[in-house]
Amino acid sequence: MVNVAVLVSGGGTNLQALLDAEKEGKYRNAHIALVVASKPGVYALERAAKAGVESAVVSRKDFASAEEFNDAMLNTLKEHGIGAVVLAGYLSMVGENVIAAYRDKILNVHPSLIPSFCGPGFYGLRVHEAALAKGVKVTGATVHLVNEKYDDGRIVLQKAVDVLPGDTPEVLQRRVMEQAEWILLPRALDMLTSGEV
Repeated sequence: MVNVAVLVSGGGTNLQALLDAEKEGKYRNAHIALVVASKPGVYALERAAKAGVESAVVSRKDFASAEEFNDAMLNTLKEHGIGAVVLAGYLSMVGENVIAAYRDKILNVHPSLIPSFCGPGFYGLRVHEAALAKGVKVTGATVHLVNEKYDDGRIVLQKAVDVLPGDTPEVLQRRVMEQAEWILLPRALDMLTSGEV
């Protein structure tokens, strides 16, 4: 069984999809063992507590340098015997030391069909605002491996989602989560921890 850490920065809707998938027996070889939040008080920590999953807060502002922060993150993962990492709405850049220690073992979900609407500055509602401003008829979500660049690692899974007339960024965001992110992320985690990625 591979112990998985889920890194979060907010409400944890993608975390909930991962937790639900484990409860439903959808992982052959994954166990969500740790939730790491980028700041205290985020709702994702309550989701972890309700599911009986251990949690930790590793906040950039608590450390004098990026190096100390990255070391603390890596130590937290190692202390919990983590074998794979999922970024689920995690808004900090993952340190190079963490990426090196978990090469091809870190998944990220991005709310567009990469290479569209991705890279620095494209996160959360900004992605959907950009898609609507461009007038695309189809958007979606991508799960990819994490490397040292934003939204650049090898693509594991993608799923298209229709953009509908009258969509607002919030409505589109919800549709992409429900029809793509919450389906792809657990599937990709199962693939990763079963040696298919």
